Amino acid sequence: MKRYRAYRLTLGWQILIGLVLGIILGVIFYQNKTAITAMQNIGTMFISLIQMIVLPIVVSCLTVGIANMGDIKKLGRVGGKTLIYFEVMSTIAIILGMIVANVFKPGDFINIHALHSQDISAYVQTAKHASDSGIWSTIMGIIPTNFFNSLSTGDMMPVIFFSVFFGLGTAAIGKQGKVIIDLLDAISQVMFRVTNWVMHVAPIGVCALIGVTVAQLGLSALAPLGYFILLAYATMALFIVVFMGIVARIFKFSIFDLLRVIKDEAVLAFSTASSEAALPKMIDKMDKYGVSKGIVSFVIPTGYTFNLDGSAIYQSLAALFLAQAYHIHLSLGQQLTLLVVLMITSKGMAGVPGASFVVLLATVSTIGVPMAGLTFIAGIDRLVDMGRTAVNVVGNSLATVVIGKSENEFDEEKSEAYLKKIKADKAKA
Repeated sequence: MKRYRAYRLTLGWQILIGLVLGIILGVIFYQNKTAITAMQNIGTMFISLIQMIVLPIVVSCLTVGIANMGDIKKLGRVGGKTLIYFEVMSTIAIILGMIVANVFKPGDFINIHALHSQDISAYVQTAKHASDSGIWSTIMGIIPTNFFNSLSTGDMMPVIFFSVFFGLGTAAIGKQGKVIIDLLDAISQVMFRVTNWVMHVAPIGVCALIGVTVAQLGLSALAPLGYFILLAYATMALFIVVFMGIVARIFKFSIFDLLRVIKDEAVLAFSTASSEAALPKMIDKMDKYGVSKGIVSFVIPTGYTFNLDGSAIYQSLAALFLAQAYHIHLSLGQQLTLLVVLMITSKGMAGVPGASFVVLLATVSTIGVPMAGLTFIAGIDRLVDMGRTAVNVVGNSLATVVIGKSENEFDEEKSEAYLKKIKADKAKA
C-alpha cells in the first residue's frame, strides 16, 4: 500500500496522460462519426458535471466572503481596484499581441485561399445578437430580474451581483445573519468535497474532449496554420513569464510559486478549454494559498467574465494575422482604432459562448478584413482556446493575490506553509 502511494500520479499528470491518449484516439478515429459522437458525449458530460458545481460554490463562497467583509465602502474599494487592474492587464495583453503580430508577421507566410474553410454561422448569430444588444443592454443585464432564472441559465454576472448584495444584507442584520453564513459555509464545504470527487474523472473528460477535436480536424489540417498557433502560444508564455512576472515581483512574490500552486488547475483549464472547469478548485487553492476568502470569492468569479488576458492576446494577434493574410496594410491610426475597439468589445461580449471568436467577428470589419477570413481559422480555434483559457486562469489567480496583498489580506505565513506542503508532496511522489 505504501509503495502504491509513493508512485501515485498527481491530478496534473493524470490529465496530461489523458491529453496524450485523447490525441492518439483522435488520430485513430479520424472522421469516425460513431467514435466522435461517443467522445463528444463523454466530454459534454464532464463539462456538465463541472457546471453543476460552479454556481453553488460561487453563491455560497461569495455571499459568506462579502458578509464577513461587511463594509460596503471596502467592497467598493476592492471592486474599483479589481476592475482597474483587469482593464490595465487586458490592455497590455492586447498591445503585446499587436506588437508580436507586427514584428513576426504570421499572415505573410500563408496563402489564405489555400486553407480549408469552416462553418461559423453559429458564431455569426451570437455576434449579431451581442452587437444588436449593445453595451447598455450588457450593463443592464448584470442586474437580475429573477435570480433563480439567472442560476438556471448559468448567467454568472447577475448571480455575482445578487450574491454581493445578499452578503451585505446578511452582514447588516448582525447575529441573525450568522445562521445564513453558517449554512452557506457548510454548503461551500460540501460542494468542495463534490468537486474533489468530480476531479477523479477529469482525465477521462479531457481525453474525450481533445480526442473529438483531433478526430474532427485531423493533424494534417493544422500544418498550414502551425506558425500562427506556435506564435500565439509563445506570446502567451511571454506574457505570463515577463509581464505577469513583473506584476508579481512588484507585489513581492514569485510568479513561479503561484504557478506551482495552480499547476493542476492550469492544466485542467488548458486541456478542457474551459475556465469553468478550474473555477471551483481555484477558489479553494487561493484560500489555502493565503488570500482572504472575501477577496478570493469576489475576484475569481468576476475575473471569469472580465479578466481574459489570454483571449485579449489572441484577438489582437488573430485580427492582424488576417489583415496580413489578405495583404491589408494597417496604419498606426487604424491599429490604435483596433486597440480601442478590442478594449470595448472584449468586455461587452465576455461570457457569451465562444466569446473570443465572437469578439473577432465584431472587430475585423473595423479594419477592412473580410468576415469570411474567419472561416479559415475557425478550425484551430479550439486548439488556441486551450492556451488562452490557461492564461486566463493564471491571470485570475495573479489578480487575486495582487488585490489580496493591496488590501493587506494575504497571509504570508499561510502562503509559505502551503508552498512547503506542495514541495514536500512533490518530493514524496
